[in-house]
Amino acid sequence: MRVHIAQEFIAMTATRRAPPECCSLEHNMFTVVGALCFRRATTDGAASMIVQMGDREAAVPLRSLQREFGITDDSADGQMLSLIEQGLDFVHELRIGDKLPAEVLTGDASWEPRDVHRKIAAARLQLQLLQWLRPDEPAATGSEADALRRLDEDPKLRQQVADAMGKAAEELGLASRAEIVGLLEQLAGELSYIEALRDMLLRRVRATLARIERLAGNQRAADAQRMEPMNQVRRLTGHALTAISRRFDQVDAQTGEVLATLRNLDRQRAFIRANRDWLYRCLRAWEPILAEWDNAGLALDDWTWGLIGRTYQFLAPRYMPMTEWLTVASRLGKRGAPKERAMRW
Repeated sequence: MRVHIAQEFIAMTATRRAPPECCSLEHNMFTVVGALCFRRATTDGAASMIVQMGDREAAVPLRSLQREFGITDDSADGQMLSLIEQGLDFVHELRIGDKLPAEVLTGDASWEPRDVHRKIAAARLQLQLLQWLRPDEPAATGSEADALRRLDEDPKLRQQVADAMGKAAEELGLASRAEIVGLLEQLAGELSYIEALRDMLLRRVRATLARIERLAGNQRAADAQRMEPMNQVRRLTGHALTAISRRFDQVDAQTGEVLATLRNLDRQRAFIRANRDWLYRCLRAWEPILAEWDNAGLALDDWTWGLIGRTYQFLAPRYMPMTEWLTVASRLGKRGAPKERAMRW
């Protein structure tokens, strides 16, 4: 009887301590205000409460809100506001009653990769496993499409992969090949998000830089004064591409040894998800600019010069070296800007 009561108490305690799944705030202010939502401010990216005031909106940073109403970090509302702030990294807006993003609740993603990205991730792992079994053979080269086609069309290669799975199961001390298949499916599921972001972010930034390079090469169409912002955007986009590429390189290097990755799958899953979330936040910030460049032509007309200006405004506070940004911010009268310069997605 005592054991049963104790088990019920533990279960009730665990239930109470579990983080809520939906936005729920107890302070009367949140019900008195009326229509409100939570978004990041367009000026500095601070998580804010947005209140409709006639035909205008007022933004109150969540930190200021906590100080004003005495909401401590360890209170129920303080913890919820922290979850809301984290959640705004993954969704544009949250309202009372909305479900929090999965990234905040469980660590899963709130979005899904396409099937082709799942197949690419699985194919990469299978070829890595084959390379582990046959280290003396040259590694497979070519595009992801080449790898998928080889695995689909070459029965000999598929048999070699099956043999490699059996050897890997023995190496890891697993009871059957089915267990290694399950582990590979889990790992491929995590890496499929990285493959999706490689398409949605890395390749689009690379294509945008290539387009800017082509525009910059047409210097006869513009005078030197107008080319200065073009050259700045060109340089900063190169910095951005280097920073984003480095993230993908780190994930590829960390997960390149497939057996070592499978031996520490939980730790590697946490590593992959941390980079997945960073890259997804990055994508959300880049998306409006990338969407414009996706549809941009190669004519240096007024619209293109406007896009170059908007791109510079996006890139400068995120990728300009600190000493240079201090100079620009001072020239523009942004005294507090350097303190907020940390890359915010």
